[in-house]
Amino acid sequence: METKIPKRKLGNSNLEVSAIGLGCMGMNFSYGAIPDKKEMIYLLHKAVKLGVTFFDTAEVYGPFTNEELVGEALSPVRHDVVIATKFGFNLNPDGSPGWSGLNSRPEHIKEVVEASLKRLKTDYIDIYYQHRVDPEVPIEEVAGAVQDLIKAGKVKYFGLSEAGVQTIRRAHAVQPVTALQSEYSLWWREPEDEILPTLEELGIGFVPFSPLGRGFLTGTINENTTFDKTDFRSTVPRFTPENLKANQAVVDLLAQVAKRKNATSAQIALAWLLAQKPWIVPIPGTTRLKRLEENLGATSIELSADELQEIRTAVDNIAIAGNRYSEATQKMINR
Repeated sequence: METKIPKRKLGNSNLEVSAIGLGCMGMNFSYGAIPDKKEMIYLLHKAVKLGVTFFDTAEVYGPFTNEELVGEALSPVRHDVVIATKFGFNLNPDGSPGWSGLNSRPEHIKEVVEASLKRLKTDYIDIYYQHRVDPEVPIEEVAGAVQDLIKAGKVKYFGLSEAGVQTIRRAHAVQPVTALQSEYSLWWREPEDEILPTLEELGIGFVPFSPLGRGFLTGTINENTTFDKTDFRSTVPRFTPENLKANQAVVDLLAQVAKRKNATSAQIALAWLLAQKPWIVPIPGTTRLKRLEENLGATSIELSADELQEIRTAVDNIAIAGNRYSEATQKMINR
């Protein structure tokens, strides 16, 4: 496959990236068995050859090991790609999994950015996201700290993740927000209510994570699928057998459209997202070359206005079952 991926600009910024990016979290964190490092480096190199220029990681993935992987793989092409990473947790200093709470204090941000730069083998981070909103720290202080890093040349653009509308507005008034990264897909459309209109008004790009519903929208997961206890999805209410069964209607709908378009369900799900706004750049994650190629193929699929309306109308009539996070995780979201 030699499809050259079209480019998109994130909001009003001049930051141009491939229309589909690559979420790197699953390459060594959160989804069960950890893949071979050499294979993941090969996959990252292949992604660059296929035209991907936008790569997403975070210090908490591992922790630390995902940034190291991305840094090692992309250092030879550093100036040809856009690397996004995130801050905002108190992590265990010994590198053991987990965290002991949120931390977006300015002095903490300025400390951890140095460690991220070192792991990423670079002297600048393209997009530096606050991973989750910290209720203990005014967002104006967070924006000011990132602004200082931008002035120092260590960061190019400021991003937020899973932030609510008021937080976005307050941050943007201090330091323009280039991108918001939050979940958005055909089975999580909550951003359509308030988030998307606000981003459009302010000229902020949108980077949907889990655009394939953590694998569910690909059609490869059903009520009989079991998840290893090391797989994050084993804790997600939406992935219980009864909820998977209830949500199957969304997958069936995608399969019907895919058959007509000579595409896959995943490609239709991504093409639908791309068609929502020209400043939306999804970042599906994968550890397999075949899936990477499949996902990138979504950029060549055009859904007509009638097809988009057909999908939207059908999904409007499907009651999605189950929360997208455990109760504990949900408490950190959309402050």
